[in-house]
Amino acid sequence: MRRIIIVSVCAVLLVAYLFEVSSSKTKIPSVIFLLFLGWLARQVIEMLGIHLPELSFILPFLGTIGLVLIVLEGALELEFDKSKFALIKKSFIGAFFTIAALSALLAALFDYFGSYGFKNSFINAIPFCVISSAIAIPSARGLATKNKEYVIYESSLSDILGVLIFNFFVFNEAVSVYSLGNFTLEIFIISIISFLATVLLSYLLYKIEYHIKFFPIILLVVMIYTISRIYELPGLVFILLFGLFIGNVRKIKGFKWIEKFRLEELGKEVQKFKELNIEVTFLVRSLFFLLFGYLIETRELLDMTTFYWAASIVGLIFIFRIIQLKWSKLPLRPLLFMAPRGLITTQLFLSIIPAQRIPIVNKSLIIQVIILTSLVMMIGLITNRSKQDIP
Repeated sequence: MRRIIIVSVCAVLLVAYLFEVSSSKTKIPSVIFLLFLGWLARQVIEMLGIHLPELSFILPFLGTIGLVLIVLEGALELEFDKSKFALIKKSFIGAFFTIAALSALLAALFDYFGSYGFKNSFINAIPFCVISSAIAIPSARGLATKNKEYVIYESSLSDILGVLIFNFFVFNEAVSVYSLGNFTLEIFIISIISFLATVLLSYLLYKIEYHIKFFPIILLVVMIYTISRIYELPGLVFILLFGLFIGNVRKIKGFKWIEKFRLEELGKEVQKFKELNIEVTFLVRSLFFLLFGYLIETRELLDMTTFYWAASIVGLIFIFRIIQLKWSKLPLRPLLFMAPRGLITTQLFLSIIPAQRIPIVNKSLIIQVIILTSLVMMIGLITNRSKQDIP
């Protein structure tokens, strides 16, 4: 039995890899394939009468690791120089506007139809408002350069801002001057910790000569993030600053202590680190969605009660996206379709404590929104013929 499971997992991951490689041509988001593959595996296992142990406890663990790796991957992709400032500004405003405004509208709808209280409704609404960089960035490979850059910046910032806003409302009883001041203090503290940890990790990245050096650094990043969460500090700030620093280390000038790292050599090591992080992220993301698909009940997927909510939420997502792109003077095609929901949406949903959950927002609704937004993106990419760059 053990050997059959090992062979099956390896075979499924290899199929997932082949699908990932071909997705730029097929335009089919890998998340749809992974969810379907996981769901199909369950049907086959049940048909064969094979009994597996309970696996649902693994999902939050994979989600946390995936969250760290995805944000780190996004931060490593961000390039900071003067020529990018306008694009970064548009990306930041677009990501923040969508999360804040759409969350508020969805919260008002949840509260109106269910009387759950605005705060709990707002917390449950945030997961639907975060673009999945894990799906958007790989899907943007075939786009024109400026469009691809915008997708990278927007989806990465959406992940980071979404988690920060979510944690702020989860860990604060009310929005007040005190809670905002406390949150600002937490960001200041984690920024100092991030600076020290980033210097240390960069030094280790440069100094370690042993052939195994990148994986321990990834483990240290995950460990620092987890410790920061224990003390309720915004750990994603650390991952963002660390990724931005080492991803742009060659461009940092005028600091003698940085020059001691021999930036050219460090830059080569950073490139290797980025490549390893991408591969580990693929593995964790694939396992997460395969397991999530495996845990899907067919009745949840076909639940018509939640489908009407899912269709309405997806409709609002793209209405807000049209407003955002028009306001930022960005082309609707193909950027309108690049708003998939995925791992971050699922992870935030799983992070909501039972006391703050509302009945309307359940696994069926999450699954349907993820699939519908991915299908819209797939159709948009298939029908897109424009290679126009962002002005």
